[in-house]
Amino acid sequence: NLITTLISIALAPGNVDEPIYAGQDVVQLWLLAIAGLSVPILLFAKPYFISKDMKNQHHDDVEGNGHDEDHGLGEIIIHQAIETIEFVLGMVSNTASYLRLWALSLAHSELATVFWEKAMLTTLNMNFFAAFLGFGVFAATTFGVLLMMDVLECFLHALRLHWVEFQNKFFKADGVRFAPYSFKHTITDVTAA
Repeated sequence: NLITTLISIALAPGNVDEPIYAGQDVVQLWLLAIAGLSVPILLFAKPYFISKDMKNQHHDDVEGNGHDEDHGLGEIIIHQAIETIEFVLGMVSNTASYLRLWALSLAHSELATVFWEKAMLTTLNMNFFAAFLGFGVFAATTFGVLLMMDVLECFLHALRLHWVEFQNKFFKADGVRFAPYSFKHTITDVTAA
């Protein structure tokens, strides 16, 4: 099943009990290797390139009256280490949250089975009136619990996942005003240059 497969990617790399597609074990090993290699890249390569870019900008600013805010490589590495820890924890948290949404849908399937067995199957062997009442109970509970409450619950949970956990990859409250993409501004900038 899906949850076992996702857990086994990290706990038992390359071991797939029930493959979903051919070559799944190799793909899982590559994905795990890419995820593992992204951590040292985030920790060391990115700060190096940021520091190098800041030195180039500082050199250009010295020639042309720019600002003289300077960050050392150590400060950049510490900041990047914090962001790397946030990235790794966020990745685990996001995966767990989406698995929780999947678990909700599994629970709703089990609820539907329980409603069918308790309301309909127990009354079918009785008389017509009991089966009619059983269908009424089954229809009311299915509509009230599964179609109303559970759909609303899944919708709100998915909405929270998108706004809280998906959007944190794009939004940083760093004091820079949001400027949406505009074809008009892009064309104006290109024609002015």
